[in-house]
Amino acid sequence: MNQQFFVTHYSTLVFDCDGVVLNSNKVKTEAFYKAAVPYGEAAAQAMVDYHVAHGGVSRYKKFAYFLEQIAPDYAEQRMPLPNLEELLQAYAGYVREGLLSCEIAPGLEALRKQIPNARWLIVSGGDQAELRDVFVQRDIAKWFDGGIFGSPDTKDEILSRELASGNIQHPALFLGDSKYDYQAANTASLDFVFLSGWSEVDDWEKWTELNKLKTIDSISQLSSIMK
Repeated sequence: MNQQFFVTHYSTLVFDCDGVVLNSNKVKTEAFYKAAVPYGEAAAQAMVDYHVAHGGVSRYKKFAYFLEQIAPDYAEQRMPLPNLEELLQAYAGYVREGLLSCEIAPGLEALRKQIPNARWLIVSGGDQAELRDVFVQRDIAKWFDGGIFGSPDTKDEILSRELASGNIQHPALFLGDSKYDYQAANTASLDFVFLSGWSEVDDWEKWTELNKLKTIDSISQLSSIMK
């Protein structure tokens, strides 16, 4: 398939944020570690391992899992330890700083200019209010005319809702960097392309080959194809 036609064919492009639009996967990973480290370094590393294995899932679900399934194996009950709300607040503080300074995907603005008639959405596992604020601060919210959406709603819930409302029009393409992105796109009957350059999926080559997925390194690869 001609790759230029492949992109221009779509009425709607749905982007994950972390690892696709922003080089922020490491920001999130480090923030999970820092927030969880009051429970000890081993617990914090277990939190990181769970986070990486469940890319694209919201922080709310991940920290709830941490407290229910991970922390009891490590916590010393005599110590005052952060609860769910305190973990979320600590994490948000670490993340915001990183999101405001991390790299924006090269080629993103060029791609927006090259396909001006396509509707663009962000569908992320990140906090919705936080994402909207960061995108405004970084002057990239204007490119996502279909909206910027995130947790506490799941990607499945967001895609279902936006399809039902007509905000996502077929043919539609999801650009993601996690296994959950693919699952959500598949459930919603959206085409999917995996971006490998900033992904934290360890076995992505084997996994994408097994699932016969189209892969590219980054957004810049799309924009350069179209020049």
